[in-house]
Amino acid sequence: MGVRAFMNYHRWECSVSEAIAIQENLATTVITAGKPDTITTVAGIDIALTPQNIGFCIIAVFEYPSLVLIDEVFSSDPITFPYVPGLLSFREGPLVLKAFEKLTEKPDILIFDGQGIAHPRRFGIASHIGVVLDVPAIGCAKSRLYGNYEEPGITKGDRAYLYDKNNKKIGVVLRTRTNVKPIFVSPGHRVGIDEAADIIMQCTGKYRIPVPTRYAHCRVGEYKRSSL
Repeated sequence: MGVRAFMNYHRWECSVSEAIAIQENLATTVITAGKPDTITTVAGIDIALTPQNIGFCIIAVFEYPSLVLIDEVFSSDPITFPYVPGLLSFREGPLVLKAFEKLTEKPDILIFDGQGIAHPRRFGIASHIGVVLDVPAIGCAKSRLYGNYEEPGITKGDRAYLYDKNNKKIGVVLRTRTNVKPIFVSPGHRVGIDEAADIIMQCTGKYRIPVPTRYAHCRVGEYKRSSL
């Protein structure tokens, strides 16, 4: 299926109320259990925007668990959807789909610098793109968007669950370095909560942010700076 088919999955150019309705509808299709039987590759995904609303996306593919970089693709386009908290996937999703089509081999899991179901409507960008592509996806955010939690222990690997307003688990607050702020991991699609956290820990090196998304963040920043 090409990018045009993915873009036709639903309307991307729509009103805020329509976007919310799309999220609420598609959130019912998210699968938050299990993981792929075999994981040999993971991809880190990040997006950056210029003040002129030009968007850039990097998808960087790594062998797993060795975390050796094996592929990298890029996309860029003007962004037309307005900035609305909770609806960022409508700004950034088309860029991801355009880059994804360029991959020669599709990774086993997508890791987003953003949210999965740890979102007011349980449908952050990792869930949105995971559902549209029907691939396993994980949200790995540097800060909390939604939910309540108790601080995990201070040691690398310590974790605490993130809960929604109904006290349902929606993610994990994960300490990836001792005495460093935790990150917020949540399933996007076709991955369970604990499995998502375990995979992210396996992708973590000497920095707080997992290797795939840290690399994607650095590279997309380079593209953005070169355009200014």
